[in-house]
Amino acid sequence: MRSYIALIVLGLTLGEISACSVAHPVVRLTEDWPAAPRDYADVVAEWTRKAELRVDYQEACELTATLKSPEWRAAHAAQDADHRGLTGEARAQHLQQARADAVGPYELEIMLTTWDRRENDIDRGKKSVWRVVLIDEAGHEIEALEIIKDRRPTFVVRAEFPALGQFATPYIARFPRSVAILGPNAKQVRLRMSSPRGGLEVTWRAQ
Repeated sequence: MRSYIALIVLGLTLGEISACSVAHPVVRLTEDWPAAPRDYADVVAEWTRKAELRVDYQEACELTATLKSPEWRAAHAAQDADHRGLTGEARAQHLQQARADAVGPYELEIMLTTWDRRENDIDRGKKSVWRVVLIDEAGHEIEALEIIKDRRPTFVVRAEFPALGQFATPYIARFPRSVAILGPNAKQVRLRMSSPRGGLEVTWRAQ
């Protein structure tokens, strides 16, 4: 158990519960649009986080999440434009649309694997067994506007998010800008999932 990092523990009646996470690179938690998009493979890896929840030494849940920051959106739009063969004005408009999307709700791709498939239900809102929130560095919780399944073909989702596991269900989660999680003074932002079985979270830390 010492090899795991305990994050949140709720409802210990089901036995010993632990959550495990790994170290990740620091990122730029700002609203700044990159002057030049970086390589998408590098950017998506830097903005993807993973954590596990174990109950009685068995994996109960694996959470993988990618925060669609301005840096991610710029790199994704540039790669998509390359794949589509867009040039000139068409490419510029494609990148501009991505920049406009960046000022909308905060958006994450959540890839969830659960041992019990009935618990893979975060798209059910208040009826879900999970409570999903974003948390800023001051501890303010932000509940999702919506969480919907990403119903695109698996190979399409995995091409965009290589961390998608074999048995994971991908979701798109959108959060309101009621609390600013990105900005020049932002130090970290967390995504937390909790249920009666326990909880886990992933963290993005600033440079």
